[in-house]
Amino acid sequence: MTLLDHLPGADNAPDDPDALYEGFVDWNQSRGVQLYPAQDEASLELFTGSHVILATPTGSGKSLVAVALHFAALATWHAHPAGEPGSGSTRRRSYYTAPIKALVSEKFFALAEIFGAHNVGLITGDSSINPEAPIICCTAEILANVALREGAQAAIHSVVMDEFHYIADPQRGWAWQVPLLELPQAQFLLMSATLGDTTALSAELERRTGRGTATITHTDRPIPLHYYYVQTPVHESLEELLSTHQAPVYLVHFSQAEAIERAQSLMSVTVASRAERDQIAKHLARFRFSPGFGATLSRLIRHGIGVHHAGMLPKYRRLVEQLAQEGLLKVICGTDTLGVGINVPIRTVLLTALSKYDGVKTRLLHAREFHQLAGRAGRAGFDTAGTVIVQAPEHVVENVRAMAKAQKKFGDDQRKLRQVVRRKPPEGFVSWGEPTFERLVHAEPETLTPTFTVSHSMLLNLMERPGDPVQAARRLLTENRESPSRQASMMRTALGILRELLAAGVVVRIPESERGPDGRGLRLTVDVQADFALNQPLSPFALAALELLDPESPDYALDLLSVIESTLENPRQVLAAQRNYARSEAVAQMKAEGMEYEQRMTALEAIDYPQPLGELLHQAFETYRAGAPWLGDFQVQPKSVLRDLLERAMNFGEFVRFYSLARSEGILLRYLADALRALRQTVPPSARTPEVEDTIEWLGEIVRQTDSSLLDEWEAMMGLDISSLGSGQLDSAALSEAAHHATQNTPQPLTGNERAFRVMVRNEMFRRVTLASRDDFRALGELDADAGWPASRWEDALGEYWDEHDELDAGPQARGPALFDLTVQPGGRRWKARQIIADPAGHHDWSMSAEVDLDASDEAGYAVLRFLDMSRN
Repeated sequence: MTLLDHLPGADNAPDDPDALYEGFVDWNQSRGVQLYPAQDEASLELFTGSHVILATPTGSGKSLVAVALHFAALATWHAHPAGEPGSGSTRRRSYYTAPIKALVSEKFFALAEIFGAHNVGLITGDSSINPEAPIICCTAEILANVALREGAQAAIHSVVMDEFHYIADPQRGWAWQVPLLELPQAQFLLMSATLGDTTALSAELERRTGRGTATITHTDRPIPLHYYYVQTPVHESLEELLSTHQAPVYLVHFSQAEAIERAQSLMSVTVASRAERDQIAKHLARFRFSPGFGATLSRLIRHGIGVHHAGMLPKYRRLVEQLAQEGLLKVICGTDTLGVGINVPIRTVLLTALSKYDGVKTRLLHAREFHQLAGRAGRAGFDTAGTVIVQAPEHVVENVRAMAKAQKKFGDDQRKLRQVVRRKPPEGFVSWGEPTFERLVHAEPETLTPTFTVSHSMLLNLMERPGDPVQAARRLLTENRESPSRQASMMRTALGILRELLAAGVVVRIPESERGPDGRGLRLTVDVQADFALNQPLSPFALAALELLDPESPDYALDLLSVIESTLENPRQVLAAQRNYARSEAVAQMKAEGMEYEQRMTALEAIDYPQPLGELLHQAFETYRAGAPWLGDFQVQPKSVLRDLLERAMNFGEFVRFYSLARSEGILLRYLADALRALRQTVPPSARTPEVEDTIEWLGEIVRQTDSSLLDEWEAMMGLDISSLGSGQLDSAALSEAAHHATQNTPQPLTGNERAFRVMVRNEMFRRVTLASRDDFRALGELDADAGWPASRWEDALGEYWDEHDELDAGPQARGPALFDLTVQPGGRRWKARQIIADPAGHHDWSMSAEVDLDASDEAGYAVLRFLDMSRN
């Protein structure tokens, strides 16, 4: 029986607390689930209509309590079908919100399994599925914007706010405060394992809504934790944990580089048995690892060691999670950002440090951070206890061992013991030790300090609400949890924004004689929401900027990419790598020109990552923003990542190796996936030349072949027809298929998308043209030595070309389709490719030729060519 089979019967009111509680408990018992005391107490409070602040430890089943709130709201939908008199006012819609799209999507699928696909909707900015459903999963900002626009009139009656400690996030805290301030009609379930003192929050909720608030802070974990501080080397600590059956172990590091280095250093430790390694190998039989980091990860996983951090490709993170869930990975080396809602069952958490670099400075861990990490230990249903171990600093471990060795040699001779050379802490080390460990173990999480900000979009959302927006803004900016001085500062900012909106004519004053009973004195003159997308707020600007481009220009397709890229979030690690490369190239050039050191250092300051059309885009944006001042919260950001990839005619792996991005390839791929979505959603048909269409197809295949999970789940979700399931059908097989498809890592054959594959082949050929134009014999030899074309042969062939011509064009016109020919044998698995070289005289009397291996390309996930010749026609 499903949970819906346990809804209150016709003899009960849909909001009858006893009937709801009985149905919820019966459903859990039918699944063999016995509620923990905290779950039981929280569910009862929710069914009786109270707010609940659920601050129980990780692993205590907070998600099941959220199901209880959705269950209570859904009962009103089934008791009052749509169209029934009065149903609109008695049906309650519940919302689930979380800080990241991945967690929202995960909960969407999970709730669809419980309540049926037709009862659950998803809104993340990128996706909108079944938005009229009684249960909505959305990101925090989306819920906040609905609350701003509609306030107490919004059809939001129950709200689950997961990871509620994000209310203290400096950039995003406003999105967690706004619903509490603007939805007095809603019942809230606020959940986090590390909330600290919530007394003020509880009192404020009661004052604003008139509902009682239950704070449930059971500190007794269902799986208790045992804490230890050790002064042995990490590999010895790990060997002991493995020998005493304390695995799986999560080794927490505070940088991605440290996590990978640690994993590689453990290859000498026996982690998995022969039988376990055989199981792992069987699981990996159909998994495609990409070159570079993929080869490293494959070797580690086959040894029983996983790696998990935010810079990895999603398919690798999912693989590690899946193998961990099956008990096949004994050790996982990762960073402290374990991921919100990550599903990795761990018995032991081993922290390698108690300090971290937070982007500004190195500091000690906060109690909240420590307990968030420690709380990952202990697997419900598997372990009777979890273990948390903190390693002493490395220099302390070495000194302890040195002293032990000296004592063994000299006994209690204090004079000689004092002469033992002790290793000093590394430079910049923030001191911590066992006292720090003891303090953190017993410390309560710090009291949350909510943050709030005011923006153009916030005020414009308020403008769309019925009533007086000025009064609404004043109340919002003075009743939040900021200090009085900070509130006064925000009021001044809001007034400045209002003056800007008035000056632009976006907002106008209503004469007193025309004002209604609500006293509203301002109104909008534009439909802001039509121009203001949550996922791509600068999309309207991109559309306008495309009008500045010349479709007849040979650079048109590349310039179009630059316009779209300027509206995307900066991939910081990729841009830093591009900047470093540009500066290293410039230094080499300046040295060759004999420039002095001081001059070189001064000149380097002006060198940055490439920003095509930068000046034009900045000027265009300032002009555009004058008529759309709500974009004052955003800034155009010219860059060249996708364009650089295309201009260098590289595949994904080559680009990663070229810029040394192995630890950040996941960030690069997410950026390319975002660029693909922006191209698909923003560029109108009228702006799509054949070359632009080719580029979109090529990019889609690049992303899919690198890691199909990013697109498969999104495209599957976007293509779902929830309405076809019917109101009485509970089968959510379509959703399950979309959710699980991403873990299969089985993209369609590369050559199945012939249009994209042709672009890849053309890029591979043109890459040789680009390298030849720079006389880069070494790089050409690396590409084609196996085909009998080492650097020396390339040098000879190019020497003959330079005897006849002074230039070799590698610009946009040279890569046009007129100079590329592909001979396709119908049904054949080997094609012939020919790239004609654009010489300055326009004779086109030189060309390059290669054979394309389709089967090898399908296996590799990129176009595989065997170079044949460069010669005069």
